[in-house]
Amino acid sequence: MPIWTLTSHLLPLRYVWKISRNASATKTNLVLCVAGHGHQGTGEAAPNVRYGESPELLQQQFADLLANGLAEVTSLAELDDLLAAYPVAHALSFALESALVQWLAACAGQPVWQWLGVPPPAAAVPTAFSLPIMEPGAVAGFLREQDAARFQLLKIKVNQAGGLDLLREVARALPGHALLVDGNEAWPDADSVLRFQEISAAVPGLHVKLLEQPLPAALADDYRYLCPRSSVPLIADESVTDAADFAEIAQQFNGVNVKLMKAGGFRRGIDLLRRTRAHGLLPMLGCMVETSVGIAAALEISALADVLDLDGFLIVKDEPFGLVQEQAGLLRRA
Repeated sequence: MPIWTLTSHLLPLRYVWKISRNASATKTNLVLCVAGHGHQGTGEAAPNVRYGESPELLQQQFADLLANGLAEVTSLAELDDLLAAYPVAHALSFALESALVQWLAACAGQPVWQWLGVPPPAAAVPTAFSLPIMEPGAVAGFLREQDAARFQLLKIKVNQAGGLDLLREVARALPGHALLVDGNEAWPDADSVLRFQEISAAVPGLHVKLLEQPLPAALADDYRYLCPRSSVPLIADESVTDAADFAEIAQQFNGVNVKLMKAGGFRRGIDLLRRTRAHGLLPMLGCMVETSVGIAAALEISALADVLDLDGFLIVKDEPFGLVQEQAGLLRRA
């Protein structure tokens, strides 16, 4: 019978992580382990306030699972039955499935990607690198300090008020560098996004390649209006959950940023990436602020995505696990 444990980790960040809806200097994530028969699997839960998740909630849900039979779970089918009876937050669901899949794959003598039935990941893959919202005057120094130019794609977190000034400074410091602008639902309507695009198009050296979730997910009509008029491809994030209607998503977006932490597990994430491609949309694999435990798990299915945004562990100061290494903007399993 395997032994399940959950450990809380307070993670100081290398800089204040600010997006349009919140800011933080630390993050509390949970690492889940399952061990037995000489093998161990690990999974990470990064609670997301956007979906009402907190470390305390996830710890209570884990305790409830232990009290109701988690110790007897030795297969995905048994885990599914338990979670159907005792639903948990998606971040905890992913940690549970990730740990169990790694354990089962190890017991079978297979790498995780093979056990999951997906193509093998490349030995090294490029990741985007994210800039939090900051004062425009701090941009040039931040880019130098982080040696951000080594990443092929920079992801710029913006809000409606200061986004344009932030992008001007990025373009001034790194003219022509490919950028993914992430609004995290900051704009109020489609017309305001179109005005932003019109103004930003005139900024010298600014090369916006993708625009991620500029409007709240609830504004489906605005997205349907915006999508055919947008000057750059639109990428869905908050608009896509594990229950997404892809025929509808394809009317609103040009691509989807799939996050395993939000999908709730490997299998849901794999399904979302495959459905994204099947609907002619750009498949992207992203992350939360995570340690290398979560990033290493995402790398197992990275061959299913065309764009990778797996830099969450680079935000963590003194990242404690060392399961993934980054060099010259490329990620490798350690």
